[in-house]
Amino acid sequence: MDNPNSATPSPAQTSADPSSRSNPWSDRADLAQRSLDHFFGTAEPQLLDNTYPVGDNSTFNYWWLAHVIDARLDAFARTGDQEWLTAAEATSTNLRARNEGSLFNDYFDDMLWYALALERLARATGRNEPLDDARAIWEHVVEHGWNDTHGASVAWRKQQPYYKNTPANGPFAILSARLHGHDPDPRYLDHGTVAFDWITATLVGPDGFVEDGINRGGDGRIDTQWRFTYNQGLYIGAAVALDGVLHEPELVGRALRTARTALAELAPDGVVGSEGGGGDEGLFKGVLYRYLGTLLDRIGPTSSDAAPLVDFVRTSTDRLWETSRRDGYLLAGGDWRRPAEPPVFYSSQLSAVMALELRASLEARR
Repeated sequence: MDNPNSATPSPAQTSADPSSRSNPWSDRADLAQRSLDHFFGTAEPQLLDNTYPVGDNSTFNYWWLAHVIDARLDAFARTGDQEWLTAAEATSTNLRARNEGSLFNDYFDDMLWYALALERLARATGRNEPLDDARAIWEHVVEHGWNDTHGASVAWRKQQPYYKNTPANGPFAILSARLHGHDPDPRYLDHGTVAFDWITATLVGPDGFVEDGINRGGDGRIDTQWRFTYNQGLYIGAAVALDGVLHEPELVGRALRTARTALAELAPDGVVGSEGGGGDEGLFKGVLYRYLGTLLDRIGPTSSDAAPLVDFVRTSTDRLWETSRRDGYLLAGGDWRRPAEPPVFYSSQLSAVMALELRASLEARR
């Protein structure tokens, strides 16, 4: 379908009644997915309004759309419903068209998010083209973003080759590990491991907390004021992805340490609060949920190490469900301890979708 919003069923059609099936959280994940279309869906070429109610749509949020692809693929993996795979492909087509037909922009983290979604799209569809595009992005990032400033690693954007951060190197390490799984070209694993080791040596504290970046102002300083879930999730995801290739128990240990510290520091009451004024920040906690999911897959959700992570997912999504229902749909703000206050960014809705997809996956395995 060209516009997922055009075929959105009513709430009644989603069977969102929590007593309707053995896993009500699958219904709730469906409702969150359809609520993205209900509140934000619009005609092409916009596809999704940046805010609800509709406000300024002048900003093209390339990396948000990459996460929409991933979210739709989550629903497809959970349900096997072709509708969600079609929606993922339509979103990828929309992103490329709005980017003037190009894969590339000036931000290496943006491109890497798209590459990660494309690699998943290739696995879901069995088509080679998305995988070729993911490889092309990886090559582009190495050619234009990889340098030795403050240690071999990826810069944040083309205009600041001296500024290095977790948001660029985390997805690069994850993508490198995934591409190695398709093609054991030694460059993938070599670069991915170096990028991960750079984050560990430069931005990870003794307790496992992951800082954002270094040298943003050209002064060699680390941005310790930005304590974001996004960075914790990326480091966890990179460690787990590389462990899938290297089979080194230390990597899982690092991921667990960061996860425990992140939850203690950023969600002491079991819920992550607002991380900023909206916009990009709305997506940050979704990244944490996505890669906590990969860690739980790795260690098993019933293991003793998993218990605090599972408790967090359940506590926070319980609160999300309690506070965010609106007129038969779900509308999520930046702080799930209270109802969303307008304007609501669809980045925040995406975090809720990712969290509920993880909760549905956990409950399916009980």
